[in-house]
Order: sequence, then structure tokens, then C-alpha cells
Amino acid sequence: MTSGPGHAHRKGISLRELFELFPDDAAAERWFVEARWGGEIICPHCRSTRIQTGTTHPHMPMRCRDCRKFFSVKTGTPMEASNLNYQTWAIAIYQMATSIKGVSSMRLHRDLNVTQRTAWHMAHRIREAWKEPDDLPFAGPVEADETLIGGRAKTMRSKRRKRLSEAGWPNKVTVAGIRDRETGQIRAHVVSKGTHPDEQPIRSFVARNMQDDAPLYTDEAPMYRNLKHLHETVTHGAKEFVRGDVHINSLESFGRC
Repeated sequence: MTSGPGHAHRKGISLRELFELFPDDAAAERWFVEARWGGEIICPHCRSTRIQTGTTHPHMPMRCRDCRKFFSVKTGTPMEASNLNYQTWAIAIYQMATSIKGVSSMRLHRDLNVTQRTAWHMAHRIREAWKEPDDLPFAGPVEADETLIGGRAKTMRSKRRKRLSEAGWPNKVTVAGIRDRETGQIRAHVVSKGTHPDEQPIRSFVARNMQDDAPLYTDEAPMYRNLKHLHETVTHGAKEFVRGDVHINSLESFGRC
């Protein structure tokens, strides 16, 4: 697997170069302005280019001469209404863009010296900005799998564990996921609740998110058998995890991050 992520130099800037690019908040703000508007600032409210800069407003350094509204480079972006400075946002975006398996809110909380709740909201806003406008079906090859998400029994008090066990673990949900190997894009969706997932919602989720001629790789779970795709499986129950190109290791790695 010498061609896998992390085994060779990847293009991009290093952490040292990041802090040279954003040594302070003013430098980060200038970068965001250039990245958003280039050489001509445009009003996010009315799209006018008649802009006054350097206003005395404490948080909105720009003012539109047509609609007369104040704004900043944060206005109309995931950073809007945030009290965090531009340098903090720039570092957070860098971390999320360069991490192979994603960044947890706890990691952002520690690295950025913000609360975990703030880090959680930042991560969600950044992911929302990256969302694809069109949910086009994956061309494949596609890996598909499902998992249960919810409280772990070993961390619960005995009474709660017994009560939930008798009720069929209603606090857990089944999350189905697929990964397009060509683009590396992953989609995940909550398909049912409880420890006995309905097979039809999982089949429907997989089918509508991949092209009809896309190769499909799964484990031996029965819900994937009736899909009308070129379908190959690995038998985890027999300790078979890879057979040539047939595996779901990349998607399982995403589920553990």
C-alpha cells in the first residue's frame, strides 16, 4: 500500500508555512478578503461595488454606499455572527482540510484554545460550507457499510444498561455510509433506530447515491444482495477482509475516526 495516504509527500503548505501566512489576525483578515473578492469588494446585501472601507464600526469595517449597510468579510459566510478572530478560523479550516480522517471537536478545542462547544459549531459550519450543491450519484467503485451509533454498554450504570437492553437498545441508530473510491467522497445517513435495522432504507440509500453501472463492494450483510449493481463481497465472518480490489477498509476507517 505504498501509494496510500501518508506514504508519500502530499501537496500543500506545512504547519510552519501556515503560521508564516497568518502571523496575526490582520494578515488572516486580508487573506479572507482576497480569497472572497479578489481585487474588488462586493456588497453581500445588494451586490454593489460602491464600497467604503475602513469605517469606524467596531466589527464591520466596510459599508455599501448604495444600500448603506455595514458588513465584513464574515457576512454571508459560515463565519458570520462569530466572535472568533480570523486567525482562529484560518487555522481551523487548515486542520479540517488537511487531516486525512477528519478532526474531532476535542482536537480543535485543545489546539485553538476554545471551548469544545465552540469547536463543535466551527466544525459543522466549515463542513456546511464544503457541502456539494448537487448530490450526484457516485460513479464508483463504491464501498458500502453500516454501523450502530449510540451509548456504549460498558460505560453505563447497570440499571440503565439492563433497561435499555430489555427495550432493544432504542437509543442506538443505524448509520449507512458509502464511499466513492474515485473521488474519496463519503456520504452517511441515519436510516433506522434500534439494534435491528430495516434493510430496505439501507438498500434505498445505497441505490440512490450511486450510478447503476458503478461497481459495489460490501461485506456479506444480506441487505446488499438485491441491489442491481456489479456487486462483490468480502466475508468478514470468515476473517476475509481484502480480496484484490474487493474490500471496504477505507469506509470502515472513516467510521472509526
